[in-house]
Amino acid sequence: MSSGEYIASLDLGTSQVRIIVAEIDPDGWVQIIGVGTSEAKGMKKGAIINIDQAVQSIREAVEHAERVVGIEISEVYVGVTGNHIALQTSHGVVAVSSDDREIGQHDIDRVLQAAQVIPLPPERTIIEVVPKQFIVDGLDDIRDPNGMMGVRLEVEAIIVTGTKTMVDNLMRSVGKASLNIAGQVFLPLACSELSLSEDEKNLGVVMVDIGGGTTSLTVYQQGHLAGTAVIPIGGEYITNDIAIGLRVKTEEAEAIKCKYGSASTAHASDKETFPVQMIGAAEENQVSQAELSMIIEPRVAEMFHLIRQQVKEMGFPDQPPGGYVLAGGVMATKDIIHVAKQQFGDVVRIAAPNNIGVKEPSYAGGVGMIHYLQKRGALRFSEMVESTSRPKRKRGLSPFERVKSWLNEFI
Repeated sequence: MSSGEYIASLDLGTSQVRIIVAEIDPDGWVQIIGVGTSEAKGMKKGAIINIDQAVQSIREAVEHAERVVGIEISEVYVGVTGNHIALQTSHGVVAVSSDDREIGQHDIDRVLQAAQVIPLPPERTIIEVVPKQFIVDGLDDIRDPNGMMGVRLEVEAIIVTGTKTMVDNLMRSVGKASLNIAGQVFLPLACSELSLSEDEKNLGVVMVDIGGGTTSLTVYQQGHLAGTAVIPIGGEYITNDIAIGLRVKTEEAEAIKCKYGSASTAHASDKETFPVQMIGAAEENQVSQAELSMIIEPRVAEMFHLIRQQVKEMGFPDQPPGGYVLAGGVMATKDIIHVAKQQFGDVVRIAAPNNIGVKEPSYAGGVGMIHYLQKRGALRFSEMVESTSRPKRKRGLSPFERVKSWLNEFI
């Protein structure tokens, strides 16, 4: 492989748009080399409500990423999520095509295509096919049949479908941002594959991704994807509570939450104070972190309660043996793990990618897509060219220097 092979993922959330760029070295290792972010506009509850604004947000994130890595991004993998997603099981079967009966990638692709032949309403479209197990001549519970000998290859799969209009609007926005679409990925599944261990999935676990406007739930049982759901709650609810409680603008409430917020009143400080310019007030007031946490904690506790309730409504135990694994931007809130343990029990943790230089739960989706595609062997590489209109990335930068260059974009 040449040094010019790159892949990029796009995570279009309610509050943030994130572009993750990775480089593939000659040995096939994928290394994250940069991130581009922008404020998400034209989005509500994970759905596009204004294509032109969404296009502008995508372009801003792409330009940010291009400045960091010094290449022009022309193609992305797109993460898809939302409350329009549904799962259904399917079965596919094919005859092994080679004369020597050795199963190859071509046969695996064929059987996965056969599993997609299902009756679908005209308003729905297939997003992804997730194999649960392969069966070779009656031998089941095979994870990867590549290289095995056999005559008949079967697959039991989960078909991820979505509303065609929602998916089309997302893809149209990406196209209007002058980007080619390398493929689409079910975002909660990618986040789960990055964040969950095999032991957790075998025991039974709930992956929770809390974003700005929605919360995605992915349930695993016996090692397989068993259910998914989206709750229309997210970090913007906390921000709105702060805006109302402190009588400040929404933008200021968001800044206060990120800088001073603590989700636990038991761990917040009454000595740490900050100035607040309340709407209609002539002078600034001093507010303590403890007072702020009295606004944040009830909303966070309510969100966690709704998550447990949703898991029960899906037909799964709200105290799974593998517990809860939490990701998303809201999980960066200080002391939030203490509230999580009060609601979910001790078997709960926060997941964050650690291969981009910083541990940030909000990047689990975008990094997860690249990890997931690499694991499934589904990466399609893009020959991105050096940018002539923006500063070029210097050759030979170490991972530390690359992360440092990326972080400087935020200073």
